[in-house]
Amino acid sequence: MRPLLSMRWRDLLFAHWSVAPATIAAKLPDEVSVDTYEGDAYLGVVPFVMDDIRVRGAPLGLGFGELNLRTYVTVDGTPGVYFFNLDADDRLGVILARKLFRLPYYRAEMDIETTGSDADREVSFRSRRRTTGVSSARFDGRYGPDGDFATPEADSRAEFLTERYRFYTTDDGGRVYYGDIDHEPWSLAEGWADIEENTLFDANGFDRPGGEPILHFAAPIDVTAGRIRRR
Repeated sequence: MRPLLSMRWRDLLFAHWSVAPATIAAKLPDEVSVDTYEGDAYLGVVPFVMDDIRVRGAPLGLGFGELNLRTYVTVDGTPGVYFFNLDADDRLGVILARKLFRLPYYRAEMDIETTGSDADREVSFRSRRRTTGVSSARFDGRYGPDGDFATPEADSRAEFLTERYRFYTTDDGGRVYYGDIDHEPWSLAEGWADIEENTLFDANGFDRPGGEPILHFAAPIDVTAGRIRRR
């Protein structure tokens, strides 16, 4: 992969709910299959901050908050991420992401505050979608790590939910595209979260999953991304 973008992700929470595979399959393009772990599919809500986002050769980088709803899929046996939405607090970033990666980015207004560091980190993350003509989406919560950081064990559920180095997307004609990213393995801690509001499921036509989410807080990580390609 020849990198097109480089960036740093920080203050990232993985909040995952298990759902029936049929629930996800009904929302996917025909060529994209649900990926499961021990029979369960997952919907993930992921708030975080992207810093120093640079197109190759650019002297200056962008930085903004992002909030996405995602699931896990395979195409021809290759695992990846499928995004239902990516809300971002930067108008230019949304325009570039839609153009370069064909991803469902929407403009949002976000208020993100952080205190502490490492194991004592606390993030307050509030997002309100501002793109008109689409479903509204709101998120308001606090979160942080609750334990030591470590790389997910091989074949664990944590590895299944986080170690994904490809994403899939479609154009208006239903054609499937993919993009690859690269980074070191995640360093994760068990997470805690107090989520007061989250309408991402409703905004994407899902019933809110039952049960408590599986929570992981990630240490900052440097990421590169390549161009998207037609499958």
